[in-house]
Amino acid sequence: MVAKELSPEGIALSMHPNKQPKEEELPWKLSWHLILPRLSPPDLASAASTCRSLNDSAKFITAARASDASGGSESHPIPFINAVDRVPYAHFTYSSSADAAFDLGFDVGCRCEGGACEGCACAEGVGFGLRRECGRGCRCGSGCGNRETQGGVGARLRVVRDPRKGWGLHVAEFVREGRFVCEYSGEYVTNEEAKRRLTEYDELMSGGRFSHALLVVREHLPSRRACLRVNIDATRIGNVARFINHSCDGGNLTLILVRNTGSLIPRLCFFASRDIKEGEELTFSYGDVRLRPDGPPCYCGSTGCFGVLPSEQT
Repeated sequence: MVAKELSPEGIALSMHPNKQPKEEELPWKLSWHLILPRLSPPDLASAASTCRSLNDSAKFITAARASDASGGSESHPIPFINAVDRVPYAHFTYSSSADAAFDLGFDVGCRCEGGACEGCACAEGVGFGLRRECGRGCRCGSGCGNRETQGGVGARLRVVRDPRKGWGLHVAEFVREGRFVCEYSGEYVTNEEAKRRLTEYDELMSGGRFSHALLVVREHLPSRRACLRVNIDATRIGNVARFINHSCDGGNLTLILVRNTGSLIPRLCFFASRDIKEGEELTFSYGDVRLRPDGPPCYCGSTGCFGVLPSEQT
């Protein structure tokens, strides 16, 4: 007898190697819709090989995943487009917003009624590269105009496969300069955990066929003598911003730190730095390539390409 592992929860199918089970013998036949969507692509393929019923179900799940990276979490689907190889989609847990649990409480916020927050303190800018929006404790509600980045992605997008860069994020409509595109969603991690993960990811990358999505941004405090380091890891949990590739010329996106009123940790949001044509790939600069001259190769294709991807020093 052999046991084939189908999920992290330990669900296994025991069978004779030369005998396929009958569908009525499958213990989860009536609950496949609860189990199969949770499986990774390799485990889903293993399940599909057991019987025709699960094979049809696995095909349906694969098609659904490829048709919308967000799994219905956004206001419109974000499809995977691949004319390069047979990889139908990238598998990860989708989270539309990197909502940190570090805030000052629900009693902190404006008292504006009916969403009229144009002149209140929450709507005041805090400097170059920073902006403030209403938060959980504000009375204005979700329809407030000062919550531009809190409603999910701000443009129609698609994830496109490139033969050298892998997956990349493209716009599926014209995007005017200054428009909000998407937030960089993922896991907020401590500096120590970020350093540990970066070391682990570097080792995996040295073996090839692995790339991570841990973004490190530093917010300089008003004193200019200290900074707040923000680490968001979208490698396993995140949104489609994880597919935005680097460009040595700065790309067509600007990364803005957005702090909700009452929140201690800012969110990382992308805005169009210029008009972006429909079908164009979205890119931004990962940082200074001089920090890691021996980093992975860069395929951005810009005229000023350094040939190497920037990398955070641990």
